[in-house]
Amino acid sequence: MKKTVVIDVVGLSASLIGEHTPFLKQWVTGKQLSSIEPMLPAVTTSVQSTYVTGKWPTETGIVGNGWYDRTECEVKFWKQSNKLVGGEKIWERARQLDPSFTVSKMFWWYNMYSSADFSVTPRPQYHADGVKAPDCYSHPSDLRDRLQEALGTFPLFSFWGPNANIKSTRWIADASLLVDRWHNPTLTLIYLPHLDYCLQKFGPDFSKISNELHEIDDVCKDLIQHYERQNAEIIILSEYGITNVSQPIHLNRLFREAGLINVRVEQGLELLDAGASRAFAVADHQIAHIYINDPACAAQVRSILEKTPGVELILDEAGKKKHHIDHDRAGDLVVMADAKSWFTYYYWTDDAKAPDYARLVDIHRKPGYDPVEMFMDPANSLIKLKAGYKLIRKKLGFRYLMNVIPLDATLIKGSHGRVGTSPADHPVFVSSSPGLSNEKPLAAIEVYNKIWEALTADVLQKTP
Repeated sequence: MKKTVVIDVVGLSASLIGEHTPFLKQWVTGKQLSSIEPMLPAVTTSVQSTYVTGKWPTETGIVGNGWYDRTECEVKFWKQSNKLVGGEKIWERARQLDPSFTVSKMFWWYNMYSSADFSVTPRPQYHADGVKAPDCYSHPSDLRDRLQEALGTFPLFSFWGPNANIKSTRWIADASLLVDRWHNPTLTLIYLPHLDYCLQKFGPDFSKISNELHEIDDVCKDLIQHYERQNAEIIILSEYGITNVSQPIHLNRLFREAGLINVRVEQGLELLDAGASRAFAVADHQIAHIYINDPACAAQVRSILEKTPGVELILDEAGKKKHHIDHDRAGDLVVMADAKSWFTYYYWTDDAKAPDYARLVDIHRKPGYDPVEMFMDPANSLIKLKAGYKLIRKKLGFRYLMNVIPLDATLIKGSHGRVGTSPADHPVFVSSSPGLSNEKPLAAIEVYNKIWEALTADVLQKTP
C-alpha cells in the first residue's frame, strides 16, 4: 500500500492560507484542494471519528467532545478509550488487504486502547497529593519513554490552558518524525492543535494571529518536506473552520431561573447535580445537548430554547436523524447557535458561588467545554505574580491550586461547531497528488474515501 500521511491542522480554512502561511500557500498550488462541508457537530472528536470510519455520529456514537452518561448520571468530556468509537477503522480495513500494513496515530483523539500499531496521546500523571504532572501515553508503552528521552517531557501545559503555544505542536510533529524513522508506518495520522488556541481567543483576526500562522506554517513545512523525501502521499486537512463570535449563551442559567437545574452546595460553592436536575445543557462550542430527566418539563424546555436569542436550530428526534446525530448519547434535544453565538456551561448566578473547578484548567470535571481556560484573569493585575507563586509552591512540593482562570465568557472571540458557515471558513482537504480542485465541497464521510484512495493507489495501479 502507498505510504500516506494525514496532517490535521486544526482550524485551517482556505481564508487562512495566504501571506501569513507562505509555505502552505506555495505548496497547495497545483494540488487537489477541496473544502469539506462542516458536519454536525463540527468539533474535534466527532469529526476525527467520522474521518477514520466513514460513518456519521449516528453510527460512531461520538456526538460531541463529551456527553451525559445516563447510567452513571455524570457529564463526561474528553474521554480517551477508542472503544467508545463505533465502526471499523480505516487501518483495520487496510490490514485485511495488506497484512504488512501499519499505522501511527499521533495525538488524534480516542487514542488509548485502539488497534493502532503506534500511538501517542496526552495523559498527565495525577499524583495522590493533587499534583498534575505533564506526561503522555503511548502504545507500545516504551514508545513514550523513547520519545521523552529524545524530546523531553511532553509539554502538557503548552497543549492547553493559558500557556498553550507552539511548543506542544512542535513536540507532536517531532515525535511523529521519530516514529516514522524508527518504524516507517504505512499510514501516519498527525494532529497539530496550534491554531485552535489563537483562533478561539481572537477569532480570525490577522493583526493578532499572524505570528501563530507563521509558526504552524513552519511546522507543516518540516513535516511535508520530510514526507516528500519518503515519496509519501501527503494529505493536509482540518476538522472545522473557526469564525468570529461575540455572544455567549448561558443555557443552564436560563434553565436554573426556570427551576429546572438542581445544585448541591459544598463549602459554600455550587456543583451542578445533573442526575437530580429536571433538564440541563451540555455545552460544546456552538452545539449543546439538552438532556431532559423529567419528560413533564419537555414543552417548557423547548419554549425556553425558542425564546433564547442566538439559538438558531432546535433538533428533535427527526432533526437529529436528518443531521446524522440520532444516537443514544445525544441529548433529547440538540441545539445549534447562530453565527455570532456560542454556548457556555455556566449554571451559577453568583460568581462567588462558582465551583472551584471553574477557575481551573479542569477539562474532565467541568460539565461542558470551557474555552475561557485559555486566559488568565485579565481583571486581576497581579494574576501573573499569583501564578508564579503557585508554581514555586509546586516546585517546592507544596499543594497548590492554580485558580487563575476568569469567569468572563465574553473574552472568547472565535468558535465552531455549527453548519451553514461560509465556504471560505470551511475545513480544507488538500492532496499532494496533482489535479483539479473540487468546486463541490466534500461531505465529511467522503474524507475516509479520499484517504483510502491514497492508501490503495499503488494497489490499483498494479491491478490488471
